[in-house]
Amino acid sequence: MEPLFLILSSIIFFFFFVHGLNLYQKRRLPPGPVGLPIIGNLLDIGRKPHESLAKLSRKHGPLMTIRLGSITCVVASTPDAAREILQRHDDACSGRLVPDVISELKYPEAAVLWMPPNDTWRTIRKALNIYLTNQQKLDYLNDLRQNVVEGMLEFLRESARKKVPVDIGKLAFGVSLNQISNTFLSQDVTSYDSDEIEGFKMAVETAMEVQGKLNIADIFPVLKPLDPQNIRGQAKKAFDWLDKVIEGFVDERLKQRESKLPRFGDMLDSFLDYSQNNEAKFNLNHIKALLVDLFIAGTDTVSNTITWTMTELLLNPDILLRVREEVSQKLEQEGKVEESKVLDLPYLQAVIKETMRLHFAAPLLAPHKTMSEVKIGNYIIPKNTQILVNAWAIARDERHWENPMEFLPDRFLKKKLLDYKGQNFEFIPFGSGRRRCPGMPLAHRMVSLIVASFVYHFDWKLPFPKEEMDMNDVFGLTLLKAKPLIATPIPFN
Repeated sequence: MEPLFLILSSIIFFFFFVHGLNLYQKRRLPPGPVGLPIIGNLLDIGRKPHESLAKLSRKHGPLMTIRLGSITCVVASTPDAAREILQRHDDACSGRLVPDVISELKYPEAAVLWMPPNDTWRTIRKALNIYLTNQQKLDYLNDLRQNVVEGMLEFLRESARKKVPVDIGKLAFGVSLNQISNTFLSQDVTSYDSDEIEGFKMAVETAMEVQGKLNIADIFPVLKPLDPQNIRGQAKKAFDWLDKVIEGFVDERLKQRESKLPRFGDMLDSFLDYSQNNEAKFNLNHIKALLVDLFIAGTDTVSNTITWTMTELLLNPDILLRVREEVSQKLEQEGKVEESKVLDLPYLQAVIKETMRLHFAAPLLAPHKTMSEVKIGNYIIPKNTQILVNAWAIARDERHWENPMEFLPDRFLKKKLLDYKGQNFEFIPFGSGRRRCPGMPLAHRMVSLIVASFVYHFDWKLPFPKEEMDMNDVFGLTLLKAKPLIATPIPFN
């Protein structure tokens, strides 16, 4: 009896010890809603997690703990909470909790968005800092992007002549796709009336949606082999399509370089040159994976921002008129919208910022993970805890924004120093800290040029009264407009 008693006593002691340890750890974490056994707070998270989490944070505080199955997650919903994570404890909170869907990438270990902050990640970020965020390099490739816009204007003039309505979101996607492809590859990858653009759009939107979707296989890892929501299946189709396209461009460039043909001097040439001196940490697989990442993130976020900007302008004709007048005064007699000039137009920039605030491209910044135990305020966040920053909630917080649900670009004229660069934590559309989006300078140029061109050269006629505009969105890594924005261009003199 005595050995059996000792065994039972040990089991009971172990159970209460572990249970007590869990309770102790929970007490050290920020407060949060009480969850159900096994599933945790899954039922508290609907189809739009950014909205559900914002609502919960109003009850449980700026730092809040939720449990999604096996995942413990801390959510930051105020500027101060975001600053603690993305600035003061950036080093400890800079890891990534990699979703299962990323395994379907051809080179998942080379995906910089999901890579841990190791030496390879630092090497790739250095390459991006040298080339992608370099103003001189972007200026050098400006003419390529300008030519893409001229092609877009020809397409719109023909549509106007035929009085054919245009899907502005689809057109914005095609323009941003060709601007990115010219910046990186010195060539267009699609025409605006081709079926190929639809293939790109479907692949990119699917890739963004599956990476942002709540995946049961991530919450309960034992289900990963089953892929119960077919998320991995959808991702594979989209990723394979994009991988094949990018690999074709890279292989073609390598053959041209082997044949000693003249260089293009674009981003791909720069990456290949950089790889020759850093091949151990930045090889061809890294370049291909990086281009896939940049095409997905760049085309989706840029076209999405343009779509929402034009939606707001068509709903607010007085604001559209102010933008047109500002652009016209800047251009005077030139009659051509130039990238270098529209970057300095304060009201246009205020309109774009207000669009980003109200229609956040990435409502929940890509999930961080604690690399070590970290103390934030009075709380202790354990190692390997997922951290979400609800940038959407921060940008609509009434304590920091007057009338936050209204589209009021003038608020950014009063806050001239409020920019995209991640130092003003009440407005972080590109994130902040070491994980901040490196494509910000290019995205800023593309959105500014395309929106200014739309407004300066054309009036736009909606097929319905503006009061009937559908403003619903679809959640993923980005917030897409649920219904397309259709309007007929009318040449403006």
